[in-house]
Amino acid sequence: MDKKAVRIAIAYDFDGTLAPGNMQEHSFIPKLGLDNEEFWAESNEESRKHDMDDILSYLQLMLNKAKEKNISVTRKALLDHGKKIQFFKGIEQYFDAIDQYGLKKNAIIEHHIISSGVREIIQGTSIARHFKNIFASGYVFNNEDVAIWPALAINYTNKTQYLFRINKGINNSYDNSLINKFVVEEKRPIPFSRMIYIGDGETDVPAMKMIKFKGGTAIAVYDPDKEKGKRVCEDLIKQNRADFIAPADYSKDSKLFKILGHLINRMVEEEHLKLLKIG
Repeated sequence: MDKKAVRIAIAYDFDGTLAPGNMQEHSFIPKLGLDNEEFWAESNEESRKHDMDDILSYLQLMLNKAKEKNISVTRKALLDHGKKIQFFKGIEQYFDAIDQYGLKKNAIIEHHIISSGVREIIQGTSIARHFKNIFASGYVFNNEDVAIWPALAINYTNKTQYLFRINKGINNSYDNSLINKFVVEEKRPIPFSRMIYIGDGETDVPAMKMIKFKGGTAIAVYDPDKEKGKRVCEDLIKQNRADFIAPADYSKDSKLFKILGHLINRMVEEEHLKLLKIG
């Protein structure tokens, strides 16, 4: 690999972006014998009742409902739920394919998750090994590895801080020493101009708007089987909240893959032009 290889970061939402629906609906909620819509309706009601963050609400409700059914929510159980996640077309081959594409263009691709979903479920998926960071909501576990309390809640607006963590090379959620420290963009591990955010809709708007404002690129994806999702993404383009839209198809011949290829090419070329000017 050339010493001047360009480092590029792609940050992904999870639910509706890499996999259809909400991750809890694939196996966690069904195992409890609950209806998906009823679960989310109760979670939303708890949020209203207690003036509570909706992410904290669903995390606590997962524990409460499991306790009612005498089901222990262990770290292993959550990892096992991750193994049952079904992904959009092409995902299983996508990461190796885009990494190889990057290498051919003299670029190193970093993959990061920024999700309101459960990190332990994501960690159990077949694609977890591809991510440098999995920034997602999660639990505190006791000595028996049983979940007892929400440890982290990543909601739609505070997703933006994790883009800054990637930008500044902070690979955890607890260290805040660098977040507000001034570092010139050129000295940061990955400038925003070499960052891409991929999300599926309105819940990703703050992250999309922020990354665009800072010079990065936002891509809105939608479930190919749901026309409503396409309309939402089209609105994001009209409102200048996203740069591109595409079906959530990660195959090598897909529109999304071609968009990413175009962006990688552009970022590498722009970086090499900067070096030529400096030289």
